[in-house]
Amino acid sequence: MSFLFGGRSNKTFKPKKNIPEGSHQHELMKHAAATLGSGNLRLAVMLPDGEDLNEWVAVNTVDFFNQINMLYGTITEFCTESSCPVMSAGPRYEYLWADGNLIKKPIKCSAPKYIDYLMTWVQDQLDDETLFPSKIGVAFPRSFQNSAKVILKRLFRVYAHIYHQHFGQVIQLEEEAHLNTSFKHFIFFVQEFDLVDKRELAPLQELIDKLTGNR
Repeated sequence: MSFLFGGRSNKTFKPKKNIPEGSHQHELMKHAAATLGSGNLRLAVMLPDGEDLNEWVAVNTVDFFNQINMLYGTITEFCTESSCPVMSAGPRYEYLWADGNLIKKPIKCSAPKYIDYLMTWVQDQLDDETLFPSKIGVAFPRSFQNSAKVILKRLFRVYAHIYHQHFGQVIQLEEEAHLNTSFKHFIFFVQEFDLVDKRELAPLQELIDKLTGNR
């Protein structure tokens, strides 16, 4: 897959996932954006009164996919087969790819290949109406929370790779405030609803403690 680069602003890695206008989830997304604007991230991640937890998790998962997509899109030119031959988050953590469908046995691959696999895999699930229903009245499957947990666990790995391998470039691009805010929002969200196992967060635990004030 080749990506076209023009100005930095249009370096999107994957097409943005849009929530249909007029849907309840679109209203929830607007609510999330408004509370985020207050600057209080702990408050922004809380389930709004009377809302369905699955819908709230779905809307935020789509939002994190879009955010990570955009953040990774700014550094794709630095994340290459030669610069990042393995998908890692520092020397102690390496990730192998498997989707349980096309690739059943975990394979070793470069970071750009892994992230391409990962984002395509997430995108396919977000587009699946049986898993992420966007129409009012269509119930979420029983397996939804487990599916969302796997998606968020894997999206975390993109943050971890960016922080460990590309933070210098993020600083050069003056994107660090954007990255830190996005990651802090992600961490508060997954902690609020216990969506990612603490062991999975280990590659960035020091940063998480710093950002969340647990020092």
